[in-house]
Amino acid sequence: METAWRAILVRGFHWYDALDIIAVALLVYYALTHVRGTRAVQMMVGIFALLAANFAAGWFHMASTQRMLQNVLFYIPFAVIVLFRDTIRRALASLGGIFFGQKIVRRTAAHCSEEVSRACFALAGRRHGALIVLEQTQGLKNFAESGVSIGAEASADLLMTIFYPGTPLHDGAVIISEGQIAAAGCFLPLTAQPLPMELGTRHRAAAGITETTDALCVVVSEERGTVTLVREGEFEPMETEAQLKTWLCANLSGGKKGAIETPAAAS
Repeated sequence: METAWRAILVRGFHWYDALDIIAVALLVYYALTHVRGTRAVQMMVGIFALLAANFAAGWFHMASTQRMLQNVLFYIPFAVIVLFRDTIRRALASLGGIFFGQKIVRRTAAHCSEEVSRACFALAGRRHGALIVLEQTQGLKNFAESGVSIGAEASADLLMTIFYPGTPLHDGAVIISEGQIAAAGCFLPLTAQPLPMELGTRHRAAAGITETTDALCVVVSEERGTVTLVREGEFEPMETEAQLKTWLCANLSGGKKGAIETPAAAS
């Protein structure tokens, strides 16, 4: 950093220096948006605490303490790869999705949102559990391969049939891609985050898949008959079918994430 500023002072400030600063700022912002609200924040604080302790040990001439901290800091780059592997994988996948990922068209998004919302609230009324994952820019093919391939257009009737208690596929997750039910009975990664006791395996799986990908997930609780929308590991209860439909349609068709709309605004 000091070398860069010295070079600028020697040769003067040019337009490409401004571009360089903006690029660095964007990269830092991009990294922060992907670690915000995750355990990676605490890990980063811990790493900076070690760096500060190493600096303080050198300042006060604590040779033994500084030597020990330097030995620990030597392995930090390797530890970062292991500790932040999920965050790094998600950031790289999201970056690739900017160039290659595509949102489904608005008409398909509206139809898919309507069918999923109708199915979820019908299942909730009957106290039938369900777990539905909606693919966005990051592909879910590896998760879909853990289940049974369907390849049919998403419809409320088909979803209610899949999640009917006693059917072979009702315990797994359904993955919807580009308005099609890609697979059912899929296995999803479980979150390592602590969740309230009343939330079961479906909610842990919903949090897990949305933490590692940019997918949306809808969970229907068979114990409480509630519908919950999950994104980036965060849970948002849905009160009405119209509210869920509006939120899903806005996101699946390329809308920005925002506040959950009220039933009145959704109607």
